Parts: sequence; C-alpha cells; structure tokens
Amino acid sequence: MKIPRCMSTQHPDNVNVPFFARGQKIGGEDEVKEAYYTYSHLGIDEQMWDVEGKEVDNYVVKKLLTTYEHFFHEHVLGEDVFLTLRVPNPVEERAEAKILLETLESIPRSFDASALFYGRDVAPIFEVILPMTDSASSIDHIYQYYKEFIVGRQDKVFKKGDITIGEWIGQFKPATVNVIPLMEDLYHQLAADTIVRDYLADKKGVKDQRVFLARSDPAMNYGTFGAVVSNKIALMRLDKLSKDLGVNLHPILGAGSAPFRGNLSPRTVKRFTTEYPSVETFTLQSAFKYDYPLDEIRNAVHYLQHDFRPGKPAQIDAESALKLTEDYTKAYQIQVKDLAVTVNKMAKFIPKRRDRKLHTGLFGYARSLDGVTLPRAISFTASLYSLGCPPELLGLTAFTPASYSRAKEVYFFFEEDLRDALRSLNPDSPFLPQGLLAKIDELGIRYEIDQEQKKLSDQILKAFGDGKTERITEMVLMAGQARQFLG
Repeated sequence: MKIPRCMSTQHPDNVNVPFFARGQKIGGEDEVKEAYYTYSHLGIDEQMWDVEGKEVDNYVVKKLLTTYEHFFHEHVLGEDVFLTLRVPNPVEERAEAKILLETLESIPRSFDASALFYGRDVAPIFEVILPMTDSASSIDHIYQYYKEFIVGRQDKVFKKGDITIGEWIGQFKPATVNVIPLMEDLYHQLAADTIVRDYLADKKGVKDQRVFLARSDPAMNYGTFGAVVSNKIALMRLDKLSKDLGVNLHPILGAGSAPFRGNLSPRTVKRFTTEYPSVETFTLQSAFKYDYPLDEIRNAVHYLQHDFRPGKPAQIDAESALKLTEDYTKAYQIQVKDLAVTVNKMAKFIPKRRDRKLHTGLFGYARSLDGVTLPRAISFTASLYSLGCPPELLGLTAFTPASYSRAKEVYFFFEEDLRDALRSLNPDSPFLPQGLLAKIDELGIRYEIDQEQKKLSDQILKAFGDGKTERITEMVLMAGQARQFLG
C-alpha cells in the first residue's frame, strides 16, 4: 500500500489568496483547481477533500479527470496521487449527518467515472476520514454501512425471480472503504491504540491502517505543550500496537504553520520531522501552500517526499510527561477563560479564507473549554496574535526553571517554537497574562520581537480599544503577511 507523505488540506490558515481563486475566499470550484495545483505544481501526493460545512460536490473526481485529462492520464488518481474525503461525524454534527451518506454513495459513482477514463478498474477514492473519532464503533459504523448498505445491495433482487440491483445498474466498487479515525482531543488520542485495536479486532486480513492525530484542537484545550505530549504518547502507543497486531499502522499528524498549531511550514520541515520521526503523512495546510515563495514550498515537499524516512517514535516517559502538563494546563485554561470575551470580539475581524457555512450554533460546532465557547483554532490563534499575545505563551507561568528544563526533554524544539512565537509578542499588550514577561525572563528564553508586527499590533490594539474597527481586518492581514500565516 502506497502511503502518501504529504496531504494537502483545506484548512484556511493562509493570508494570501492563491492566483486561481475567483475571490477573497476559496470556493467550491476553486478547490477543484486547488487539488490539481497541489498535485501538479507542488508535488503533493494527496488532497484531503473536506465535505463538512459546505455544499457537497459529489462530482469532484469527474471534474478533475475531464478538466485535467492529460495530467491524470500520466498520474493515475488512486494510484499515483490520492483524493481522501473528510466526512461529517454524524454523532457530533447532526445537521450534516446525512451528508455522510451522500458522500459514501458518491464513491461507487466516482469509481465508474474513473473506469471509463482509464479503461480499467481504478478506485479514485477508497479512504474517508472521520473527525472527532471517540470509539471503535464510530469508525466501524461507516465501514459497515458502506460494505453492507451501499455495496451489499447490489445482490438484492427486486422480487423473486427478477434481476439483482447490480445487474440493473452495474456493480458497486470498491468493495470496501478504509476509514481513517481522526482523534482530536487528548483523552481520545491517549486511547487511540485501544480504539484502533477494537476496530481492527474483526477485520481479518487487514495489513495497513492509517491513523490521524490532530494537533490544533489539543492545543486549544490543553495548550501547546499539552498537545505535543498528547501526540507523542499516542504515537508511541500506536507503534507498540502495530507490533502487537502485526498490522502496519501509518500515522498522520495534522499540523498548521503557526507554532501553536504545530509549526509545520516550508522552513521548519526538518525540525518537525525530528520532533515526530514516526509520522508518515504530514498535513500541508493553506499557509504552507500560499504564504511562502514557490521554490521554498517545492523544496520542502521534496524533502518530505524523498529525503525524510519515517522511523521509530520519540520515546518519552508518558507518566512524568502527563504530570508535567497538569499545572501548565490549569494555568493555560484559566488564562484562556480570562481572554475568551476579548478573543470572541476580535475573531469577528479575522477574514475568512474558505467558502464555508457557519460552524457554530445550528449548522455546526463550536470549540468550547469548560463551558466557555471559543472560535475555531485558526480564528482563535489569529485573534491572539493580532492582539500581541501569541497563544503559545499561555500557560508558561506555571513552569519553574526546573520543570521547564524537563519539558524541553519531552518537547525537543519547545524553546525554538516559543522564539518563533515571541517574534509576534507585543510587550505593551494589555491582554498578556500577569507575570508572563517576568516568567519568560526567569526561564531564560532569549527572543527578538519583529518590530513590523509590533507596530501593526499597536495599531490593532488602539483601534480595538477605541471601537474604531473599520481597518482592523486590513491590519490583521498585514500582520499575518509579516509572520506568514493567518492563524
């Protein structure tokens, strides 16, 4: 089984709008062009197609094959390059639950379009990603529904002695779909091995299984350090499970360009792969693809594709690492709660970079922390950066020099990531947690502030405080340009 090394995603963390977009937000037809662009110009071998929160395009495969015929004759979709659907979680997203069924129904139709195009059987889509996975049954329900209720109906007859559905409209292929669990919080990441073990218990003959770990959402709930601990323990446990079961488990790690969301940019790929040496697939989000010079992007993709070789996971003491996170996470959560009202006000001025429906209230889900509702991770991050208080700094006040030294043994590039974030610090921001600047000095973290960002942050803070909000979005974008990500 060929495992893609780079997964282009549709996370809207970019400042710059790509040249093929028809407006300031990337829309549905633009995303078809984006998939082709990432394959053909950037060398990325997988595109995640997110069907959450937007109008469903069940004809994306047909559009790709017919619009970019020459490319896809030379690069077979499903063999050389891949399209992987991220589907709604019907338990968490009730208003979009039936979109899951529509999406699964489209897979055999895409197969038929591909078979006509290539003149042979090729499955252009054979994997789907389930967000917010919390149990083995949630994965299995999708696997079984597709197998039994979509493919399985081809053998049913209309009435006794009549033809089967398969004889009437043709066979349903592929026979099964691989379901990739995406664990998005610390609790379920720490239980990832148990969930995957239970899911695979009755899947005889399975040799490969991909497992997706989020990086942004654990940071939202537990802070940057807590997210790294969560990811690393999950990766260690999955590696052990792989040996126990004799099944190849292939980890995917979903990181963005902001240090808070993983610090995976074209300039940090070597650092990132050193931090997570067992990860096999890396998400390249929109800032990675659109906020850096093209040569840098291509070189970074080439490194991930050809120079990096996945190995064993970094070994840490899980018990002591989790112990280290306790006081840190408590401090982080208190500070986030103190900032929540301000962040929600500021989030209104963060520009949208994708054409999506609302992800709060009736038609989606919000992120919450102990009853405090927050924006989603990109808007949360962008809001705090704009106010001169990078979220990576929240929770640091809980460390002593001794505990910080131990934390760096767990999170190898903790200080380097903090230095990257501190370039966006505004020491005059009224929203910095009490004692933070003194703590940074006490921990001995040396850093330089980007004066361009400081100037823009001063202007944003003044406009925000004075209620003169007309130019805030423009200044947010300018500050994002300087740091090369929106949020």
